[in-house]
Amino acid sequence: MKFLQVTSGVPPGSSYIMLLGTLGMVGLTISIVFFVVFHQRKVSRFNAALKKMEDEKQQILLNASIKFQEEERNRIAADLHDDVGPLLATARLYLNENMINQEPASQLQSIFSAKQIIDDAIQLIRNISHSMMPPTLKNFGLESAMSDLFQKINGSGSLNASVRFHDYRTRLKLEQELLIFRIIQELVNNIIKHSHAGFIHLTQNANATNSYLRLHHDGQGIIQTEFERLNHVSTGLGLKNIASRIKVLNGRIFFEIDPSHTYYKVTIEIPKDSPY
Repeated sequence: MKFLQVTSGVPPGSSYIMLLGTLGMVGLTISIVFFVVFHQRKVSRFNAALKKMEDEKQQILLNASIKFQEEERNRIAADLHDDVGPLLATARLYLNENMINQEPASQLQSIFSAKQIIDDAIQLIRNISHSMMPPTLKNFGLESAMSDLFQKINGSGSLNASVRFHDYRTRLKLEQELLIFRIIQELVNNIIKHSHAGFIHLTQNANATNSYLRLHHDGQGIIQTEFERLNHVSTGLGLKNIASRIKVLNGRIFFEIDPSHTYYKVTIEIPKDSPY
């Protein structure tokens, strides 16, 4: 009698191969898990370093803003103490109690002299007030204030300066206009001092969401990377003041050079719904 040999249908050694395959899949899975965990930790470290850099930048801008405000207060205090104070003290000398014992002609002369000194003190105080809030800006708005500033620059004969506003039908808040005015003023001062420009031109336009002001000049300028670098160093308060004011306005600023390399452009972008 012959017995039939029954086999399982699995070739010899296949169990070993399946075991190796299973181990390989487990190893691959573990490798993927380790890679994902390692990558996530690397991303987390990168984000933490990025946040630290951003926090440091914000602290620099805050410190610059505080320092600028302190310098402004000190300047105003010095102007009042050094200029206005002595004038008023001198006027008081003319209007002392001994004046009643003087001859009428001497009394009139003392009163006239005191009046002139008081007028000078009033003019000094007015100048200090104007430096804080230009009257043209307060009464007529940013377009008129910019036109007035550029007309004075143009009248000096040092360079050709011009302004053109295209879409400024509705004024911004006075605080916003003052910040923008100070930003443009600082940029223009830097261009006049350092760029050796022959012309400087300011334009304004807007769309549904943002207002744009652009300064063009043909002098020596900077591009965005250099602005970012200078903004992180301890010196150069002017650029830090610009950056801090832009931040308050929730806006952005861009420094570019024209592809023709014939002029530089600075663009200020201010959202119309800025909460400031």
